[in-house]
Amino acid sequence: MRKLSFVIPCYGSENTISSVINDIVNTVKKEDDYEIICVNDCSKDNVYSVLCGIAKKNNKVKVINLSKNSGQHNALMCGFRHVSGDIIICLDDDGQTDPKQCYKLIDALNDEVDMAIAKYPSKHHSLFRNFGSLINKKMSEWLCDFPKDIASTSYSASKRFVIDEVTKYTQPFTFLGGIFVRTTKNMINVDIEHKDRLSGESGYTFKSLLSLWFNGFTAFSVKPLRIASFLGIITAFIGFIYGIYLIIMKIVEPTRLLGYSSLMCVMLFLGGMIMTILGLMGEYLGRIYICLNNSPQYVIKNKINFDEKD
Repeated sequence: MRKLSFVIPCYGSENTISSVINDIVNTVKKEDDYEIICVNDCSKDNVYSVLCGIAKKNNKVKVINLSKNSGQHNALMCGFRHVSGDIIICLDDDGQTDPKQCYKLIDALNDEVDMAIAKYPSKHHSLFRNFGSLINKKMSEWLCDFPKDIASTSYSASKRFVIDEVTKYTQPFTFLGGIFVRTTKNMINVDIEHKDRLSGESGYTFKSLLSLWFNGFTAFSVKPLRIASFLGIITAFIGFIYGIYLIIMKIVEPTRLLGYSSLMCVMLFLGGMIMTILGLMGEYLGRIYICLNNSPQYVIKNKINFDEKD
């Protein structure tokens, strides 16, 4: 008998998580064992109390309570380190990633496919969330060499070895798109109907999306630094050409006055370029410093329905 592990990061979902868990329980086939690992990412509502009530009635529902908000990707990483199943399914807590369709992803796994990812023919996200997802996808393709023909969403099914390899990443800045593609490129998309949110609004804000993008930029690629070097060379070349132009113009017209405005424009441009490049280098150095200090990905406050050895 194979075992399925469902991992759900929970934040602001006290009105939706019960329905999601019920759909999973009612969908899992009799021949499959299962566990549902819910990671409470220090939610401000009463989702932890709701999870505790569900866990008391069903010991296959396991709850991890984090002491501070760590973000969706770190919460997923926490859940991954506690799975015991052969196939791991990631899904959201708002009902949009329909648990009733999980076997479409599970059945897509075979000898040649290590990871099946949901693809939505039409998304029921807000315009802001769709824009964030598009930026995230393009960044994954450019920085992490994520396959361009594969849509990246939060609903997926993976073989156990993929998750075991993913959890070897211990740095605090987690970007799962980059980690997954380092593990395997044997991925496929499966068309899944995207549902409306059962209740509430998305927990993603501009700040959280920006933080996620910076994780991808600085944790899995040095391309931004290479771009900074390239821009520095281009700027220096333009300055050199402009300097030759001014010398020639002065020779041709000795009485010509060199413009103060053009000088200020060049100074501001060069100063802005220098500050941008220094800021980018500082971001890399700061993250290296934090990693050397062994800052944790997450902090577990307590767990429910886990064995002591877990």
